[in-house]
Amino acid sequence: MSDLSPIRNRYEKISYDFTFLDVAFEIKSTQLASLYKRWGRCLVVIDINMKDYFWAHGLELVIHETKIGEKAKTMDTLLGICDAMTDFGIIRKGPVLVLGGGLIIDVAGIKVAVNHGKYKNLLGAYHAPLHTFLDFTFLRTLPEAQVRNGFAELVKISTCADYRTFELLDAHCEGLIRLKFGRADGSSEELKSASDTINHRSIHVMLKLETPNLHEVGLLRVIVHGHTWNPTLELAPETPLRHGHAISVDMAYSATLALLKGLITPEDHARILALFSRAGLTVDDPLFDEELLAAGTQAILKTRDGKLRAAIPAPLGECLFLNNVTREEMEVALMMHKETCKSLPRKGAGLDA
Repeated sequence: MSDLSPIRNRYEKISYDFTFLDVAFEIKSTQLASLYKRWGRCLVVIDINMKDYFWAHGLELVIHETKIGEKAKTMDTLLGICDAMTDFGIIRKGPVLVLGGGLIIDVAGIKVAVNHGKYKNLLGAYHAPLHTFLDFTFLRTLPEAQVRNGFAELVKISTCADYRTFELLDAHCEGLIRLKFGRADGSSEELKSASDTINHRSIHVMLKLETPNLHEVGLLRVIVHGHTWNPTLELAPETPLRHGHAISVDMAYSATLALLKGLITPEDHARILALFSRAGLTVDDPLFDEELLAAGTQAILKTRDGKLRAAIPAPLGECLFLNNVTREEMEVALMMHKETCKSLPRKGAGLDA
């Protein structure tokens, strides 16, 4: 008889909720405050001030203000948040609210990561939140450049996973950016309705794709469309490219690569590049050359276990993963791409990139 203990299967159950809630911080709105009532206080990781709402609901509020740009997405920034939690008296679990957009959530939110050395998001973890509120009225507070920056993420998910959303982005592109997705004054009900459909569909598709793979065990991930060469390109300039512009270059080039391999039609290729250009997003960058392409390829092969796994639209609205692409094919596609961009407005350059 073996004296080894039997091996029991273990698993981790992860569950979380989210709510679409416009104007979450109106005093009369109780849904957010109700999550913190049992503690009677809240530590907010934030880059703006929201004291009035919490005081109105009888909650003690401590604010840790942080301003996170790509260069500040570091371990030092993370440790600063940890120090704030320690000072607040949180040891294992406690009443923390993370409020903000992509970069602050990268460091203090759900799927968390910081840059290290020359690599983006090298150190990270996954922590399920108690609840997530999605309040699109915050889009009113953003400058147009940041709305444009976020627009790229919607192009990403739609070109590879949701053709209907791509159609809506194509139909309403300029209005969506100028009028902050229907939240700015002067927005029509048609634009607000289209915006809500775009946002809700995109979030639903993201959840459907990512929920079964929260710890990224599977490496064939549709949402990494635009993230094959982008990690190298984004940090290449002295002042980093905005994330949306960097992934737009990657996505536009990926569409050209798909065209070269006969996986999308010339019409769909032109439509994708035209949407980026109309949105004011970057389609090509002088730093995106053969040398960067080779360096980005080598870097991503390490991340993706030796395979390229480049997500590309094939056809538009669906996804295919490319592995067997030669360096010669990549360089031919790059030349094609740069030649095409010469005929685009601004020759493929973005606005406020």
